[in-house]
Amino acid sequence: MKKILGIVAEYNPFHNGHLYHIEKSKQEAQADYVVAIMTGNFTQRGDTSIVDKWEKTKMALNNGVDLVIELPTIFSISSAENFAYGSMKILNKLGIIDYLSFGIEEDNISNLEYIAEILANEPKEFQELLKNELSKGESFAKARAEAINKFINKNNPNNNNYTDILTGSNNILAIEYLKTLKRMKSKIKPIGIKRNSVFYNSKRIIDNYASSTGIRHLIQIKKINEVSRLMPNTSFRILYENIRNNTYNLNVNVFSKEIIYKLRMMSSEEIADLPDVTEGLENLIKSSVDKTNNLDELINMIKSKRYTQTRIQRILLYSLLGIKKEDMEIAKKITPYIRVLGFNNNGKEIISKINSKVKVITSIKKFEDQNKNVKYNKMLDIDKRATDIYTLAYQKNSVANLDYTKGIIVI
Repeated sequence: MKKILGIVAEYNPFHNGHLYHIEKSKQEAQADYVVAIMTGNFTQRGDTSIVDKWEKTKMALNNGVDLVIELPTIFSISSAENFAYGSMKILNKLGIIDYLSFGIEEDNISNLEYIAEILANEPKEFQELLKNELSKGESFAKARAEAINKFINKNNPNNNNYTDILTGSNNILAIEYLKTLKRMKSKIKPIGIKRNSVFYNSKRIIDNYASSTGIRHLIQIKKINEVSRLMPNTSFRILYENIRNNTYNLNVNVFSKEIIYKLRMMSSEEIADLPDVTEGLENLIKSSVDKTNNLDELINMIKSKRYTQTRIQRILLYSLLGIKKEDMEIAKKITPYIRVLGFNNNGKEIISKINSKVKVITSIKKFEDQNKNVKYNKMLDIDKRATDIYTLAYQKNSVANLDYTKGIIVI
């Protein structure tokens, strides 16, 4: 029986570290096929993808992935919890995934499993500790890390300090994946691959490895030639072609004017209806956006100990894409649709193994004509809007409706 490995990724862009992760994961799982749940044109840190989702699909399919499925935008740009919820729901819905692999900073996945168990069950004592930490004005991530550490030390005093584990971006996502799998009682087996060279948000270069952040930084400072050794050849050629054609978006700042325009046109009440806006934050956003037309300045005026830069950037994207709290609440209660972005011959075989009751989207137009699920229509509208807005920043070939006109990538 052939084994299938699932991966959740942004591939922003696809680099040597991603290739290592795929090869190491396949080796550990003894897997035959790889399915990637991939974010689209915007990312979980409230930023843009450097190239569009079809170009990223080409990169993935040329480097070990057999089937690419899009993670709907509303999950792609959400908190770690919602990001994990959407991607795990899709993988579980396929009914054919044997393993899930993710990168971690931690040496021992069992420590992450232990924390995930606490979060999945949320004992009353832990809830009280979290509430107390949040009352100190800390960000949710920091408050939760402190609450977990205090809960573990009180109930298992011989355990190591767990606070550091919850400072790693990969660890945080891994815990959310594990928590969601536990709550779903999924049979998918998790595998953690240690990140030894370069961490998620680092700009360091070690040998032929750099993070996606580091690569985007090199592009920003016009050192594109240095990027070539940090990416597989096929990925670099795709990236280089898009840069040469000006069909790429380096970061969310390319939408500075659009975001500030949107926020200036919105009332405080409308801003309050954006996801992640709480405790009167809408008033600070409204007063700040009237004082600057620079996105970096705006973020610096709003962020605080409680409201991190990443959270602020996500809020800005919600305003740009017209996503409301109601949309987020709907997304949390449904299992996302399965939209294929691309596949190779192995991927074609994988699709044939998916439960026949599961609707797989290969044509947006055909799906819309047949679909009667209003919630899916709203979610898909956000995906289409995200693509149309993404191409606005292109210096050339800025066309709309690509979700209808771009075909599935077949390698």
